[in-house]
Amino acid sequence: MSTFSLGNTSSAAAQSNTPGDISKDVVLTNPPEDSISDVAFSPTHDFLALASWDKQVRIYEISATGESKPQAKIDHEGPALTCCWSKDGTKVIGAGADKAARMLDLQSNATTQVAEHAQPIRCARFVEVNGAAGPILVTGSWDKTVKYWDLRQQQAIANLDCQERVYTLDSKNKLLVIGTADRYINIVNLDQPGKFYKTMQSPLKWQTRVVSCFTDASGFAVGSIEGRCAIQYVEEKDSSANFSFKCHRQTPPNTRDVANVFSVNAISFHPEHGTFSTAGSDGTFHFWDGNAKHRLKGYPEVGGSISATAFNRTGSIFAYAVSYDWHKGYAMNTPQLPNKLMLHPVQPDECKPRAKPVGKR
Repeated sequence: MSTFSLGNTSSAAAQSNTPGDISKDVVLTNPPEDSISDVAFSPTHDFLALASWDKQVRIYEISATGESKPQAKIDHEGPALTCCWSKDGTKVIGAGADKAARMLDLQSNATTQVAEHAQPIRCARFVEVNGAAGPILVTGSWDKTVKYWDLRQQQAIANLDCQERVYTLDSKNKLLVIGTADRYINIVNLDQPGKFYKTMQSPLKWQTRVVSCFTDASGFAVGSIEGRCAIQYVEEKDSSANFSFKCHRQTPPNTRDVANVFSVNAISFHPEHGTFSTAGSDGTFHFWDGNAKHRLKGYPEVGGSISATAFNRTGSIFAYAVSYDWHKGYAMNTPQLPNKLMLHPVQPDECKPRAKPVGKR
């Protein structure tokens, strides 16, 4: 796998090294009372779901000016670790340490349990499966399984046994990508959801924190605890385009050949441009153009670890949670740490792909 680094030889590179503006970012009102573990925007409206260690998933309405208003919530019996929306935006899923997934129907305001595992559920997504009469929910757990759920039935309709605990998963169109402990990555073609299409070791050397599918479902990005991100295509014919790069690292003053390395906690793809963000334990986020292997914009530290991110359906709002990410254990989670959700208004040029030089293809 190839790697790339950022240079400073062009005006575009110089512009990318100018810190982005976060002075107009808006703080969410009435945030959760404990660390935010996941954020997800509705695919149909500007509603935002937040999963938190305070045992709740909250839903907020976000106005065009960034004002927020709480709308509903899902109560759990343990920390909520993940949340997601149905494709039509009428249902919200919350799941977590209580080993159960619960669904809030926004039309009826009714909450029901729709899934369970033997261990905490770390991640959940709605997926597209051929022949299914209704929406299918997929859940990944620390019990080393991924399960498919028809919301009209009490039992899972299928399951996949993974090599290790499921830490992360994501889906786009017919692509499902599962990241587990011991750096395994399982790829599923949802036309054949009952088996792995491909299994591989992560191209990165250390523990996987996040996987995120490309907007065209041709591949995915991987983030790890080593301050590195990888771009990986599914098909072998595209493997020459695979690469990895360093990010979320800091060089201490007056030092050489030394870097403080931070975890990449979140990767989100822009819904229109296909560019993507990374965010990490160093408290910064960045926008990248993967095709050009170029950083579009980096932003200053926000005062605490960034634990989760999401773009809204149009890409005009970028939400990021400034919250303890538990990388130093429970003893380091003190009341002095920030716990807030910020809404960054995305300017037209912040996430646009880098323009190709004249005469280049």
